[in-house]
Amino acid sequence: MTPLGEKLIRQIEAFGPITVADYMAACLGDPEHGYYMTREPFGAAGDFITAPEISQMFGELIGLWAVECWQRMGSPARFALVEIGPGRGTLMADALRAARIAPGFVEAAGITLIETSQRLRAIQRATLAKHDVTWLDRVDDLPEIPAIVIANEFFDALPLRQFQRTGDGWAERMVGVENGTLAFGLRPGAIIEGIAANAPAGAIVEVAAISAAIMATLATHLQHFGGAMLAIDYGHAESGHGDTLQAMRQHGFDDPLAHPGEADLTVHVDFAALAATARAQGARASRVWTQGDFLLALGLLERAGRLGAGKDAATQDAIRAAVERLAGPNAMGTLFKVLCVTGGDLVVPPFG
Repeated sequence: MTPLGEKLIRQIEAFGPITVADYMAACLGDPEHGYYMTREPFGAAGDFITAPEISQMFGELIGLWAVECWQRMGSPARFALVEIGPGRGTLMADALRAARIAPGFVEAAGITLIETSQRLRAIQRATLAKHDVTWLDRVDDLPEIPAIVIANEFFDALPLRQFQRTGDGWAERMVGVENGTLAFGLRPGAIIEGIAANAPAGAIVEVAAISAAIMATLATHLQHFGGAMLAIDYGHAESGHGDTLQAMRQHGFDDPLAHPGEADLTVHVDFAALAATARAQGARASRVWTQGDFLLALGLLERAGRLGAGKDAATQDAIRAAVERLAGPNAMGTLFKVLCVTGGDLVVPPFG
């Protein structure tokens, strides 16, 4: 058992089982043993590879998308260019490099990173050393100005609660201790609004209250001050997919209870719920796109062609492989989804 696992076992034995949300929060954010606080999750040496690490084209296209948003917003002299969960800062660095094609964009952008890990902040500071960057802990602290927000592989790491239908009604799924190790169990008597009363026995539903609260905050900000946001993540366009909790360790799936603090815990994002939350705040929410359709509409193939022009065969093969991984139907192209939220009457490409 990991050090965090031993800590959680002691806590549970003293105070009782904890919710799945509390377990996720501890595994990812415990100050002493939390995954994002202590480990290097990204890249070949980590546990998974994100789209910005696959190819510079991903961040560059998002940078060009941000430029188009800014221009359609009227090219405000001051706006917040925000990334939530920015990893090593790779996406933002690539986006800013591409965005230099638009005079005034980088100068107007208040580069803002929402990041709670001091270890990752240090890496981001080195990656973006040429830029003036502001770090915030919460989306609630965004400045009261227009914003362009990027949330790539952010919502999947937010804690959520799980509920399971039993013969006696709904019960909350909990993490307890059994025979000296962590184990899932049920706490009966759960009453949660919006959960279908006629669900079959054994059905599991997930309630992502933290995700909803963050989306509501962002949508309200965009509605009041203007701007747009992208949510890019793996997940589903419709709600109702049961238990999606999973762990990633050393580029493979792991038992979510096996290595707390040493494996990445994620869930599949419910994009329909995020869109509904944004619309409830008065903001516009696009239909849910696949990542493949989104990147192709932004010009991924054209960018790949320019990037590979005149290069040797090995470089061109690597670029083609990156395109397939980012946009191919058997890779990230269909598994990952994209949602755009805008304030007021703003419509941005390729969503309208």
